Amino acid sequence: MKITLSQLSFHTGNFAGNTDKIISSIESAKQEGSGLIVFSELATCGYPARDFLAFQDFINQAENSIQKIANHCRGIAAIVGSPRPNLISKGKALFNSAYFLADGKIAHITDKTLLPNYDIFDEYRYFEPNKQFEIINYQGFKIALTICEDLWNIVENPQYPNTPMDELILQNPDFIINIAASPFSKTQIAERKQVLTQNATLYKLPIFYVNHIGAQTHLIFDGGSCVFNAAGNIFQELAYFKEDTQSFEVEKTADLLQIFGSNQNHNIPRNKYEDIENALVLGIRQYFQKLGFKQAILGLSGGVDSALVSYLACEALGKENVWAILLPSQFSSQHSIDDSIQLAQTLGIKYDIMPIENTFQSFLNTLSPFYKDSAFGLAEENLQSRTRGVLLMGLANKFGHILLNTSNKSELAVGYGTLYGDMCGGISVIGDLYKTEIYALCDYINRTKEIIPNNILTKAPSAELRPDQKDSDSLPPYEILDAILHQYIEEENGPSQIIEAGFDSNLVQRILRMVNMNEWKRWQAPPVLRLSKKAFGPGRRVPISGKYLS
Repeated sequence: MKITLSQLSFHTGNFAGNTDKIISSIESAKQEGSGLIVFSELATCGYPARDFLAFQDFINQAENSIQKIANHCRGIAAIVGSPRPNLISKGKALFNSAYFLADGKIAHITDKTLLPNYDIFDEYRYFEPNKQFEIINYQGFKIALTICEDLWNIVENPQYPNTPMDELILQNPDFIINIAASPFSKTQIAERKQVLTQNATLYKLPIFYVNHIGAQTHLIFDGGSCVFNAAGNIFQELAYFKEDTQSFEVEKTADLLQIFGSNQNHNIPRNKYEDIENALVLGIRQYFQKLGFKQAILGLSGGVDSALVSYLACEALGKENVWAILLPSQFSSQHSIDDSIQLAQTLGIKYDIMPIENTFQSFLNTLSPFYKDSAFGLAEENLQSRTRGVLLMGLANKFGHILLNTSNKSELAVGYGTLYGDMCGGISVIGDLYKTEIYALCDYINRTKEIIPNNILTKAPSAELRPDQKDSDSLPPYEILDAILHQYIEEENGPSQIIEAGFDSNLVQRILRMVNMNEWKRWQAPPVLRLSKKAFGPGRRVPISGKYLS
């Protein structure tokens, strides 16, 4: 039997578009003589659908999609992820299901057993867990069909009381199929491969794994669908960060299952920063595509953050669709202006210079009866940033662009940013990258030629909101700051643990208080493209008015 793995990008709620994609792929697989084609988790409706799942009309459309797809499954079978109603009066209203479609109808349904309810996942909010385990018999093969998290309960300290494969293995399957929506993070690819290796070796079965590709707002899905042999070795990987379809022949002789197909260039060592760049480019591109926008605008300051976002936007949208605005004030250095122009010219993007001094002064004049003779301070610094935000949003609004936010994770963490100023934007491109990671990514981008001007990478970071200002006036060196933030945010270590790791006690207490006291700002920030296991946004749910460390 020939098995086709179809790794496609789906759009949440776009049933017509998703269904047409699936049917087109089925028809192509038919022409190639495939006996079974496999799609990813919740393919009909997109993942995650979140509270769309509460609408009966949404579920009706998903069921209609399955019926329409089933009509094309003659001479071929398909596995398609889709939500389905729970017809029993007890429990949640839905199951997260994998439909096995054959002979023009629904031949079998497997429901997801293990429902993740951590970080960005909240599946138990919507779905009832499966309690019945049955393999699928098709064309002489016995298939153990599982859904994403169903294979992730084999760690040293499992968080679920049962493991679906422990039940299915008793029915002597020939191989495992797992359909997934496993989002990208900087560590997820390696962890995912390890989990699949462990399953293959534990159950001594080959695994056919199909993952989502694309982006849904803040979540990025990297693809990387793959086939593992029974020894736990990767037979073949599909592409990362783009759609891909590949087919494999399986043949059973006695108790041995053999897999045939191209197995070249599999399990190639990955470069962390290449993956991050590809993820961000995909995240930007699909955010624009799925919202129906084409053009981006951003403020270009002469700093490393806006330089990196400019480059990524060009890669995602094309240089003709990126508009950079330089907004110098009386405190802006000439080298920041020159560096910005050099970058814009290197990238080939449109740029304009819009000095803000007169606009800023107009705001000050209006506020002067209230500010009176008070000294120039934080309010005036923030007012410059808000002046820029007003102007950028005015242009974005007028010409139908999306403003790209350029704040980094270090700044977002400690509140080193201005609401309605530099925190404006439709999407936060690098809000899950610490400052030190941003420099490392820029070094990777510049590995063969200078794209981001070296002067941007070597000068001291500064917001340039007062004379001779440097980030180091307010913050410790980023190498220290980022290390403490990583311990607190990603590793979820408290102050005593971080201090025991060798960091200064007073500094740790100060930094952690800053993180907690600025949660209210982050709730008003744009969605952050997720790159880590603990990005700001839906995956990190911290009270705004909590007392912890404040």
